[in-house]
Amino acid sequence: MNINFVENLDLEGKSVFLRLDLNVPLNEKGEISDFTRIERSLPTIKHILKFTNKIVIASHLGRPKGKPDPKYSLEVVGAKLTELLNVEVAFVDDYVKAPIDQLLTRLGKNRIILLENLRFYAQETENSTEFAMKLAKGIDFFVNDAFGAMHRAHASVAALAERFPKERKAMGFLVREEIRALDQIRDHAQTPFSIVIGGSKVSDKVTVLLNLINTCNNIVVGGAMAYAFLKQMGKPVGRSLCEPNTERMVQSILANAQARKVSIYLPEDHVCAKSLDDSKGKMFESIPDDYMALDIGPRTIERYKNIIGASKTIFWNGPLGVFEKPAFRRGTIAIAEKIAETDCFSVAGGGDSIAAINLAGLAKKFGHISTGGGASLEYLEGKTLPGLRALMNG
Repeated sequence: MNINFVENLDLEGKSVFLRLDLNVPLNEKGEISDFTRIERSLPTIKHILKFTNKIVIASHLGRPKGKPDPKYSLEVVGAKLTELLNVEVAFVDDYVKAPIDQLLTRLGKNRIILLENLRFYAQETENSTEFAMKLAKGIDFFVNDAFGAMHRAHASVAALAERFPKERKAMGFLVREEIRALDQIRDHAQTPFSIVIGGSKVSDKVTVLLNLINTCNNIVVGGAMAYAFLKQMGKPVGRSLCEPNTERMVQSILANAQARKVSIYLPEDHVCAKSLDDSKGKMFESIPDDYMALDIGPRTIERYKNIIGASKTIFWNGPLGVFEKPAFRRGTIAIAEKIAETDCFSVAGGGDSIAAINLAGLAKKFGHISTGGGASLEYLEGKTLPGLRALMNG
């Protein structure tokens, strides 16, 4: 991949626009509930700080629909960065009225800049060239370390990068780490290679499955995705969440897997309840009409653990049940624990998968945890992400 790395740039005394993915989860009090994305951004920030403090950090947070919304403010992130970096982070809430080049001239020696949520401006998601020009004013170098936004053709990701010649833009350490791990999954997976796939929508995962079927050996299915497969096979799914209009997608996955001798594993028993509010589930081999399946059962867990234990490469995306509820997280946690203890190269992606891994305290035992669920899936589909394409051009 013909893209510069941040350590190859001559940043001494220069101004740097650093696009990060600081889209952290917030609790009901507006406090950060998971610092993973901030912590994973620190190596690139610290590297740039060795050469210059003229850093303009920018990110999005949530989906504020193109206008200011206090609950999506990055101010709380700025406070955490100040604590972690031991530098003052000057928070700028209106960088259109106060141009960035003017802000840089007033920057003290132990001070950097954090811009308010980029998505407070509709021009960001519109990939506006005019908005990109405002962001680029007074900037010498562009560095993108926001892997979680690389699949978005947004102004701070694509249009802004396009404004810089190739020698003045680069990827950060996190993006490079992500690409190397995903390349190993996509192009150099050691067999047996097993995919553990969950979550609610077949439509979100069909393309990546069809691509990886060419190289994988096993596909282990859980979550609501599994019920779309079981329904297609004539099995009862009761009131389980089941994405509509997925028949052709499921048929395509099954047909391609059969043609390439890839084994697909589906739940054989289920933890069911009549409501998500139930504090305890019941075990069934066949889902009753008035129940919904909310987790994989114990026999399925053991079967899936055996497949994982024999694997040399594992890609996991999506929980295997409604893990947010204590009564229905056993399957997801058991699979996370088995992947962590297996002697293999493992990559996990997607916000829910990461949350489950953190809940189980297993983050350090995975080969790689991707910060970008959507970006990782699109990369594994074989697509060239807009953010990477913009760094190649020029």
